[in-house]
Amino acid sequence: MTDVHRPAPLSRRRVLQAAAASALTIDPALRACVWAQGSDKPEKEEVKIGFIPLTDCASVVMASVLGIDKKYGVKIVPSKEASWAGVRDKLVNGDLDFAHVLYGLVYGVHLGIGGPKKDMAVLMTLNNNGQAITLSKKLADKGAVDGASLAKLMATDKREYTFAQTFPTGTHAMWLYYWLAANGINPMKDAKSIVVPPPQMVANMRVGNMDGFCVGEPWGHRAIMDGIGITAVTTQDIWKDHPEKVLGTSADFVKTYPTPARAVTAAILEASKWIDGGLSNKNKMAETIAEKSYVNTSVDAINQRILGRYQNGLGKTWDDPNYMKFYNDGAVNFPYLSDGMWFLTQHKRWGLLKEHPDYLKVATEINRIDIYKQAAAATKTPVPASPVRSSKLIDGVVWDGKEPAKYADSFKVRA
Repeated sequence: MTDVHRPAPLSRRRVLQAAAASALTIDPALRACVWAQGSDKPEKEEVKIGFIPLTDCASVVMASVLGIDKKYGVKIVPSKEASWAGVRDKLVNGDLDFAHVLYGLVYGVHLGIGGPKKDMAVLMTLNNNGQAITLSKKLADKGAVDGASLAKLMATDKREYTFAQTFPTGTHAMWLYYWLAANGINPMKDAKSIVVPPPQMVANMRVGNMDGFCVGEPWGHRAIMDGIGITAVTTQDIWKDHPEKVLGTSADFVKTYPTPARAVTAAILEASKWIDGGLSNKNKMAETIAEKSYVNTSVDAINQRILGRYQNGLGKTWDDPNYMKFYNDGAVNFPYLSDGMWFLTQHKRWGLLKEHPDYLKVATEINRIDIYKQAAAATKTPVPASPVRSSKLIDGVVWDGKEPAKYADSFKVRA
């Protein structure tokens, strides 16, 4: 556990000072080093990056497939993994150099919740948006098609309701819990929560193992295509432009191999820019990652929602402007300190953290803004002026990173 005293409210000045301090803690020679292609030979030229079969692994895959990695002096070897627990273990023991990984998983490992404790690093955000909460067709047939109608059904049709997420400290657990709580359902008391790896969600719902699940695409859309589930809410409707997967690694790896850390971040940034560069790029990406070696599904399960073409499985269709984005002129990728702190507030809310950590200290340790800025300079990616941002979530509550302990304690529905 990190520093567990109740921290002072965060001022904008304190946040900016912490971000600056993060950059000053790295080796002076590295700090002085300006990326120049060909002049900065990586200490390790071949790197293994774990990924889970999800649409949002695309920037990691495309950096390799398109050969963008070679431009930055590294070779990315994508490694398909079976579960987030497996990704966690391989990051911790060094079998993976980096991973396409859940934001909250990295924070959980750093604090020793949800598995072994090890100092970790977030180098960039890989995507915003593009996850969904699916309810079974059986629930929909009883009238539960959104949060309000689900709460009504659960209040009148009493039984044990089971909802699946993908990892205890991960993003999908937090989106699921937040949405249920916003509708008056306590996920710790009124329902049962289970962990299921993303590619196994649809099969488990088909045999009746859960009433609903939260997972990344293409598995929400796949449930609709297979006629077994409906989309109750998208995660971008819970939090517009929310952080999702990150490029994660251990703090030891960044310390030992700073140049590959920067090079891989730059390569994936450039791949992210390429994906968001136009319709033909998105279609090429969908065709590539649908292959058996990556997501292993049909192209049509992927390409509709990455273009914002949504259906809920009940006849409603819409064009969503807040679909999954990988770059969005650089707005996606910056590792905001406030994004990391938000996951900590929810870990505290749901009892995963027993005491308040020093939220800003933990986020500053993990989110390597110094490495990101070097990669952003190499790819001409715009960098925001502040390491914090403000967002209003589905319940109308604003998160701005300023008073995380007060925010975490403010929710009526909690563990």
